[in-house]
Amino acid sequence: MEAFKTLTSRAIPLPVENIDTDQIIPARFLKATDKKGFGDNLFRDWRYEKNGSENDSFILNSSKFRGSILVAGDNFGCGSSREHAAWALADYGFKVIISSFFADIFKGNALNNGMLPIQVSSGFLLSLINHIENNPTAELTINLEDQTLNTPVGTVDFDIDPYKKLCLINGYDDIDFLISKKDKIEAFENSLQ
Repeated sequence: MEAFKTLTSRAIPLPVENIDTDQIIPARFLKATDKKGFGDNLFRDWRYEKNGSENDSFILNSSKFRGSILVAGDNFGCGSSREHAAWALADYGFKVIISSFFADIFKGNALNNGMLPIQVSSGFLLSLINHIENNPTAELTINLEDQTLNTPVGTVDFDIDPYKKLCLINGYDDIDFLISKKDKIEAFENSLQ
């Protein structure tokens, strides 16, 4: 995984509540086991018409909004526990998802795939979405070490599990973390002999 310390980016507003994992990546695209290529079908049924042409009214198809931060409505990632939803968001290029609530399994899957889910209050989320919709070039800055989200509508602190924070900052998945402790593990094993 790529190390994550700070990020400054524009953001894409998606003010839809209760976005479930089947809307993020429809079940018919879950046959692959490789993470690559899932971004092509992110929000497939919203991004494309039935004939395969782009849905011009969907936010990801708008040239006005760009960035590696998705600012979504409440209860993002609900539904089934498929990790493919996190794969699709990451493969598309999102590094941060901001919402007022995340489904627990989705939150874990996002963190395990190098994406940072930031939970903010409902009021702050609404103000942020409104600002981005009216100011598409506005930038947000996330400082993971300080656990702050700096936006044009204010700065807020966010919570993150300390272990997952350590992993993101160092670009570790769970195996990389264990490998980083190899010397200590070997020393412990040797002490038992």
